[in-house]
Amino acid sequence: MLSDLSVLAVEFKSPGPILVEWGPLVLRWYGLLIASAVLIGVTLAQRLAAKRQVDPDVLSDLAVWLVLAAIPSARLYYVVFQWQEYAANPAKIIAIWEGGIAIHGAILGGVLAALIFARLKQVSFWQLADLVAPSLILGQAIGRWGNFFNSEAFGAPTDLPWKLYIPPERRPFGVDAAYYHPTFLYESLWNLAVFGVLMTLFFRDLKGKPRLKVGTLALVYLIGYGLGRVWIEGLRTDSLMLGGLRVAQLVSLGTIVLGVIGLVWLYRFRRPLPDVVSPRDRELSR
Repeated sequence: MLSDLSVLAVEFKSPGPILVEWGPLVLRWYGLLIASAVLIGVTLAQRLAAKRQVDPDVLSDLAVWLVLAAIPSARLYYVVFQWQEYAANPAKIIAIWEGGIAIHGAILGGVLAALIFARLKQVSFWQLADLVAPSLILGQAIGRWGNFFNSEAFGAPTDLPWKLYIPPERRPFGVDAAYYHPTFLYESLWNLAVFGVLMTLFFRDLKGKPRLKVGTLALVYLIGYGLGRVWIEGLRTDSLMLGGLRVAQLVSLGTIVLGVIGLVWLYRFRRPLPDVVSPRDRELSR
């Protein structure tokens, strides 16, 4: 009789980072997943906007700003903390198709772009953030599989029934183990769970009264994603470091604190979140 753990046994092994190669043309899994996440995210955000009586075109316009800001920011964030890797070969800085982007960098760049966009369009930043948050966490769930195909961002060695095979050339220096924690899978599943929570809140909000306050979904995203990232990052072997501290854990703790403070501000003190436009000028507020 198989044990409970043996029933769950599964081995993940990447087929490689390249999906299709035709002469000089190369289609990589990483790029395909990012593009798919963007397309799915924009479509979802537009549909959610329509349900909130918000012009879907505003979200499609915002998406352009977010992509143009988030991808370079994600790369720059990663390069800054891994500069020793690129100092001798700066040309590699633009080789984003090889992996090496940080979601926290993308979020920071996206937030800055959204703030500027909201100010120029005279719309509520937090209303936009509520509509984008489900798409963002879903996109993160999809994008984590790029780490699988690139054999990167994995955890410590493990002998658990569920494990990730890492080829010798991708293993940490001095580590002889072949199997590692599939942290890409842990985070992808966690993000899908957070996505489920956000979508449940969104549709419950449409039916229920009193309605959620503007900014609630964005704040729940900050808390939900932050909680998962704190513990999953502790398993990884390739964390970006600041001295002896894991940068992603520090930033995630910060997002959790901000999310909790924001919810207390909204529901305990019953005050709206600071925004780039005044309440009377908000074209997107409910």
